[in-house]
Amino acid sequence: MNFQIPQTYQRILITGGAGFIGGCLVRKLLNKTESNIFNLDKLTYASDLFGVNSELKKLGVKAVDRYQFIKVDLANKDLLSQVIKKVDPDIVFNLAAESHVDRSIDDPEIFLRSNVIGTFNLLEVLRSHYENLSFERKSFFRLHHVSTDEVYGSAEGESKFSEKTPYNPNSPYSATKASSDHLVRAWHSSYGLPILISNCSNNYGPWQLPEKLIPLAIYKALNDQKIPIYGDGKNIRDWLYVDDHVEAIINCAIKGSIGSSYCIGGNNEFSNLSIVKLICSLLNEKVSSNRNFIDQITFVADRPGHDLRYAIDNSFIIKELGWQPKYTFEEGLNKTVDWYLANQKWCEKIINKNDFISERIGLNNN
Repeated sequence: MNFQIPQTYQRILITGGAGFIGGCLVRKLLNKTESNIFNLDKLTYASDLFGVNSELKKLGVKAVDRYQFIKVDLANKDLLSQVIKKVDPDIVFNLAAESHVDRSIDDPEIFLRSNVIGTFNLLEVLRSHYENLSFERKSFFRLHHVSTDEVYGSAEGESKFSEKTPYNPNSPYSATKASSDHLVRAWHSSYGLPILISNCSNNYGPWQLPEKLIPLAIYKALNDQKIPIYGDGKNIRDWLYVDDHVEAIINCAIKGSIGSSYCIGGNNEFSNLSIVKLICSLLNEKVSSNRNFIDQITFVADRPGHDLRYAIDNSFIIKELGWQPKYTFEEGLNKTVDWYLANQKWCEKIINKNDFISERIGLNNN
């Protein structure tokens, strides 16, 4: 699926551009546009600029000259307001969020501050920015807010989430993301701020931190450690390759109807246990080893509020915008495993700099 950013969008702001999905979006825009790209991030444990900086190095001086990183916490409204005035964006992609469910259960206040207060501050600052734009610039300005399918809770039976599914969040993370979605929609209804919202299924691909299921399983397998799976491993997720998601985000933002929501899914429903077994099978094929990686799978106590199944009906975005995933799950997973095999030093670097991730993957307490 190709996309073309209109010439009117000369100044593009991405919040959370040092995260997994945000970084992929930044790299895509650097490659596919001539626009000025502003990457705003507060740089938490989940942030990493190595992927973006590596891309800048490959693209050269022209890309470097039109890229700027800005360290800002959305919770700091005064500083955020100053930055928005200087950046003067034509379009904003909001991907700034705390996103780890386990961590939200351990410390929900961080998620309230980032996902709710941060979104509120961004909306207020952008409302002021929008009101001061010329009539022409108002006609194409928009905010695209990126959310998650976890706001819908657990999909029952054979049902799938759609744009009409009621919200039913079951963790502090999903509750704060649901709150942010409601705020974004309210600022459109109450103040006329031109917004779009997308809710995506589980992403995977290169540069994802090794605290998430797929890179965690790869890392554990390669380091001869137990691969932990919550409960009985029957929890089902719909998986979407990150590059497909980013192209969907761009298409929503550029071609979508103001005020609309779009559900973005890959039509790839697999249980957690099936995913890990697939990864182990791929590693058995690709890595010379005397051991069978599947033997490293172990089951651990389930986490509280663990939704059984997520599944997205993506027919609306396919019909309205002509987007659909390019990668099958098998293709995407194969590319992902190959990437992590070739970038084990990056994983070590991320783990070594983050005590939180080290604890989660068991390096400190095996």
